[in-house]
Amino acid sequence: MLIDKYNRVHNYLRISLADNCNLRCFYCMPEEEYDFTPSSQLMKADEIESLAKTFVQLGVNKIRLTGGEPLVRKDAADIIRRLGKLPVKLTITTNGTRLHEFVDVLEEAGVRSLNISLDTLQADTFKHITRRDQFQTVLNNINLLISRNFHVKVNVVVMKGLNDGEINDFIAWTKDTPVHVRFIEFMPFSGNKWTSNKVFTLQQILQVVEQQCSFLPLKNEEHDTAKGYIVPGHAGTFAVISTMSAPFCSTCNRMRLTADGKMKNCLFAENEMDLLTALRNGEDVTQLIQQNIASKAKELGGQFTADFEHINAETIHNRSMIGIGG
Repeated sequence: MLIDKYNRVHNYLRISLADNCNLRCFYCMPEEEYDFTPSSQLMKADEIESLAKTFVQLGVNKIRLTGGEPLVRKDAADIIRRLGKLPVKLTITTNGTRLHEFVDVLEEAGVRSLNISLDTLQADTFKHITRRDQFQTVLNNINLLISRNFHVKVNVVVMKGLNDGEINDFIAWTKDTPVHVRFIEFMPFSGNKWTSNKVFTLQQILQVVEQQCSFLPLKNEEHDTAKGYIVPGHAGTFAVISTMSAPFCSTCNRMRLTADGKMKNCLFAENEMDLLTALRNGEDVTQLIQQNIASKAKELGGQFTADFEHINAETIHNRSMIGIGG
């Protein structure tokens, strides 16, 4: 088992398959023209499988595939099938634009739950945020997955003055559709022009929902990052991921592996462990993983505190969101 010095057991691995994406969301990708990692420096399918097996041997029982956009990789289906054979709960986070091409592969690999990023229910706002005209494709694919009985979570990064006026539109969507909306507080990463006054907090989100309807809290599991709620009578639910206003670091069980094979023990960690080079050199990867977990900070990568209103984003040393893999 992977246990850090704060007695947190780590059994959840997020693997980024690519630092590339077919959308250009400004809060994730710093610029339209972005320098992606050369393919020779990215993990190959067999290397991903090998590292995943090592993590499983160390107690990992859940793996989430992320990006960039994981489904832009030409060998994404092969990777999904390989990892689907491991004794883990396999999930995926995607922007939803290519899901119609992969739904059969996901079923074959045993994936039954996935997260789809969709920050707006308005086509023009979608185009503004993503700089691409793919709104209807994403919406159609969400409906396709629901019709195939997948558990669909929709990730909504809420930004003040941009899409906070749509919160109750998302709540209304859950009335007759079994979709599970997750509002995410805007987080600071390199190049995403984060400022504290753009953060729409857990409390503010709940206050907006209260203006339209009553809701009840759901029972949260120990390692849940989202605080869940349901409006009585609704087919779906909603939740808030309150990274900035109410962090959940004390029960963190997550590790991240970037597309170029660097291990991050926290989303905000500055230090990384190069597992891919070690693997290619035939070195002991297990020991490196254990060292990385042993060095994990108590909260928020050790770079800032929960007093987010006083964070200077320019002093945070990290990758862009697309470079990390979420």
